[in-house]
Amino acid sequence: MAILTLTKDNFENEALKAEGKVLIDFWAPWCGPCRMMSPVVDEIAEELTDVKVGKVNVDEEPELAMKYGVMSIPTLIVLENGQVINKSLGAVPKENVLRLLGK
Repeated sequence: MAILTLTKDNFENEALKAEGKVLIDFWAPWCGPCRMMSPVVDEIAEELTDVKVGKVNVDEEPELAMKYGVMSIPTLIVLENGQVINKSLGAVPKENVLRLLGK
């Protein structure tokens, strides 16, 4: 499944109103650990058809980062039916991300 670029304009429809789980990667282009996580998030988006995957650039969408208490990046948040069910800070292995998703 393609990765969505999430913004304050599409966040409600694409993430909060989505059915099932949504993995959201809060990142920034200047962040080294974020660049390390990007291929992992991309792989998960390709492999898991039952999970929607989106990315939020914290430089462009500071309101979303603030709303979800993102103080450091990368931060991964898992939503289910609009509610935060899991959260991870920093670069982590793919297995940890799959565990966040209950896989």
